Amino acid sequence: MKFSISEKYTLISVEESTFCELEKQLVNFKSNHVIIELSENVNINDEKISLFLNISSDFKTNGMSFVVVKSGIDIDNFSESLNIAPTLQEAEDIIEMEAIERDLGF
Repeated sequence: MKFSISEKYTLISVEESTFCELEKQLVNFKSNHVIIELSENVNINDEKISLFLNISSDFKTNGMSFVVVKSGIDIDNFSESLNIAPTLQEAEDIIEMEAIERDLGF
């Protein structure tokens, strides 16, 4: 797991399939927008990705964005409240759009 902190968000690159450590680390980043980038090597099913739903809700409650980046996933299989993007650029766009929505009071 690699962490990269910019002024706009924290990028967490995940190369392994165990998420216990990731969940523990996310507590440290609740004051910043977070993008979780899952490597192509990570074998993950829809059920495991759905585990991020509660985490995403916590971030939104705190006025922060949370986005999962993984290509090849059918986002229609997930709740609209979980942001999933196929590329890092699209994840950055989601963070910007949510910031605009928060500024407008949506």
